[in-house]
Amino acid sequence: MAEKALTRDDSGNTSTITWTGLANGDTGAPLVSFDHADMSAQVDGTFGVGGSVTLQGSNDGANWYALTDPQGNAITKTAAGLEQATEIVKYVRPSVTAGDGTTSLTVVLFMRRGR
Repeated sequence: MAEKALTRDDSGNTSTITWTGLANGDTGAPLVSFDHADMSAQVDGTFGVGGSVTLQGSNDGANWYALTDPQGNAITKTAAGLEQATEIVKYVRPSVTAGDGTTSLTVVLFMRRGR
């Protein structure tokens, strides 16, 4: 279980945040975001047997909750995909909650600043 670093690319009115090499039990280093209004998450990589990653949010950096899509479903992926997140929170991170020794996931957030 490790906290994986993020990379950030800010370009104009958007930001792209990437966490790579996420294995079973890993979390991404929390992203602190104060000025983004819209966010989508893309998950790719090798899920391994039973691999699962949840996009989490927090306003205090201590208590983490699953973010949800526009239909109210927790953003938990067991296969590659893309989801929009509805909550606006201070902190965001991915958390890999299952998988095996081959699990290696990449989570990419794309965010647009509020006006």
